[in-house]
Amino acid sequence: MLTVNKTDLVRHHVPVTMADRFAFRLVGGLSTVASVLFSKRYGNRAVVLETVAAVPAMVSATLLHLRCLRRMVDDHGWIRTLMVEAENQRAHLMSFVAIARPSGWQRFLIVLAQGAFYNSYFLLHLLSPRTAYRVAGYMSEQAIQGYTRYLEDLESGVQTDIEAPAFAIDYWHLSPQAKISEMLVSMRADEAIHRDIQHAFADALVAGKLLPDLPATDLDAGSSIGLDEKRLDAS
Repeated sequence: MLTVNKTDLVRHHVPVTMADRFAFRLVGGLSTVASVLFSKRYGNRAVVLETVAAVPAMVSATLLHLRCLRRMVDDHGWIRTLMVEAENQRAHLMSFVAIARPSGWQRFLIVLAQGAFYNSYFLLHLLSPRTAYRVAGYMSEQAIQGYTRYLEDLESGVQTDIEAPAFAIDYWHLSPQAKISEMLVSMRADEAIHRDIQHAFADALVAGKLLPDLPATDLDAGSSIGLDEKRLDAS
């Protein structure tokens, strides 16, 4: 089990190269557009963003799988880790869908956003894997900030801290009386791990390596950087 503390939540990869700055500005622009379109209801904004957020890990897993096949090398469990991340992001989406049912117009936007982002990200990953991983890392950084703001609104009473959906309670093994705030704490901890994984892949490519160094967590034991158990403590 991994622990996500306050330092982990504010960790930020400072853009150094031109590719880093491109990735950072791209994610910032996407976040601004989402905020303008869905500023009144965070749940609706999250539904759209999570349909896009689940794309990078799936694309990365597919291309890493093919690359390892071409080079005939072991992936050391990283493909599975990326697949777990994609599944985890989908769980985020399903939790928000249970709170904010998307309208027909929003579903149309989701189709457009996902189609455009998937193809663009796939092409970016082919042209510059390092930049693609960095984009995904910055997306997780934005998600952490968004969940933190949402939690602050719940704590201040700006938004009502209603009961968490049954799906979220089951997925994160929350108490039966869990509130949305508890669900968000778990999601924010997940995103901190996604951020570190994606930035680690970008850093590895900068260093001329195919894969990041293996973490202390045993990937082959079924933990996949702690995401399989979904039990992360946030303090």
